[in-house]
Amino acid sequence: MVWERGKNQSALPLNIQETARDSGDTGHARLHELGYKQELKRDLSVLSNFAFSFSIISVLTGVTTLYNTGLTYGGPVSIVFGWLIAGFFTLVVGYSMAEICSSYPTSGGLYYWSAKLAGPSWAPFASWITGWFNIVGQWAVTTSIDFSLAQLIQVMILLGTGGKNGGGYEASKYVVIAIHGGLLLLHAALNSLPISWLSFFGQVAAAWNVLGVFVLMILIPLVATEKASAEFVFTDFNTENGKGINNKVYIFVLGLLMSQYTLTGYDASAHMTEETKDADRNGPKGIISAIGISIIVGWGYILGITFAVTNIPNLLSPDNDAGGYAIAEIFYQSFKNRYGTGVGGIICLGIVSVAIFFCGMSSITSNSRMAYAFSRDGAMPFSTFWHKVNENEVPLNAVWLSAIIAFCMALTSLGSLVAFQAMVSIATIGLYIAYALPIFFRVTLARKSFRPGPFTLGRYGVVVGWTAVLWVATISVLFSLPVEYPITKETLNYTPVAVGGLLILTIGSWMLSARHWFKGPVTNIGS
Repeated sequence: MVWERGKNQSALPLNIQETARDSGDTGHARLHELGYKQELKRDLSVLSNFAFSFSIISVLTGVTTLYNTGLTYGGPVSIVFGWLIAGFFTLVVGYSMAEICSSYPTSGGLYYWSAKLAGPSWAPFASWITGWFNIVGQWAVTTSIDFSLAQLIQVMILLGTGGKNGGGYEASKYVVIAIHGGLLLLHAALNSLPISWLSFFGQVAAAWNVLGVFVLMILIPLVATEKASAEFVFTDFNTENGKGINNKVYIFVLGLLMSQYTLTGYDASAHMTEETKDADRNGPKGIISAIGISIIVGWGYILGITFAVTNIPNLLSPDNDAGGYAIAEIFYQSFKNRYGTGVGGIICLGIVSVAIFFCGMSSITSNSRMAYAFSRDGAMPFSTFWHKVNENEVPLNAVWLSAIIAFCMALTSLGSLVAFQAMVSIATIGLYIAYALPIFFRVTLARKSFRPGPFTLGRYGVVVGWTAVLWVATISVLFSLPVEYPITKETLNYTPVAVGGLLILTIGSWMLSARHWFKGPVTNIGS
């Protein structure tokens, strides 16, 4: 990678040049070049930009909530080595996105990039499809984060009242959805504060994730009375999944979902660029550092927890004290077996819960900036309303829109968990499709015309880009495969249905209406 002076600096009005020079920040001038006036407060450092993406990736969130999936499909080998494989290719995707972000540092992020890279003829359609996959994927991410926190709170209450085998309180699905709604309300309220407050919370969240991982990865194996051997952690492959799947390659592929689901959301650094100082440099740094540090910290967390795994069937059993929530059972039993009480395990779950709370908060922040930018270009219904910012330069209406939609998406869980899982599957596949589209345009239609910003991959840009696109295409197919046999309406993997439905709606709305009025990103300078 190479850092160099931007090649696409065009002539700017004198007052814009003076503002940029006086502040020592190129972000305001670069945004003007891209056709937008500064409406959001540019107050974030590179650390704050990094913190938003790192908090959304949140290894404590993804690994904890999907550890069951890893144990079911392959066990330790799938979890430990699958993380490294998914991490490597996620970093490849991240490098390609960082290069494009450096050239186009706007809150619109992916959809703006697609418009500029696809060329004038394809720009409106490329922008439309990328934008809707991005924003719906982000809403699905927020839905899954806060719903998983609501479920974890329910498990903590269950364990705190005696556990499933001790007459503990098991909350109904209506209580869980009420907790989910309350969490979204808190997150929307926090995101109504000025960006300086969110910057502070973001940095606290990043520190909490790192410290929390180190505490848990050391504490849990130390407290556990029974520990797994290194041979078990690095070589045991669980094929007894009860899902009718015996092929080891197939099992390992399904186990990758835990890792790939966790390593999402780093586009937040791009969506926060209009509020970041020296965004064409610090935005890319935020993306890459968030992924890289998450891979390292996450692997440590995985190893620490897996060394406390000794009985996979018991951890996955719905009849254990945690009701089948594997990591909760690990924490609870580790303390109960040593001290006679599982209170310490519940406190450890509280550490995870705080990390998930921060994750949901940062996710709403990213959602709202994407909705703000997308509506600024007229792509959303009632765009003028969602695009408004308040006196604190916060897109308040977009904040509350994101929270309301995340709540509505979770309502599907009341009818069927299968339908809910299909909905949130867009959080992984739909979001990664949005990541891949501008990269695809970068290595095809814009291969010769692309002008990099200060951060560039140089001659390796096309190779890295194609690798990223092929990886996304691969996981899109693999994560759409059946996860259980025989296939029934209860066991069917509805991911291709959900993602295909979003694709049909997006293209259908384009053909029937949007192609007549949506022109892609439009300048608001002078408006």
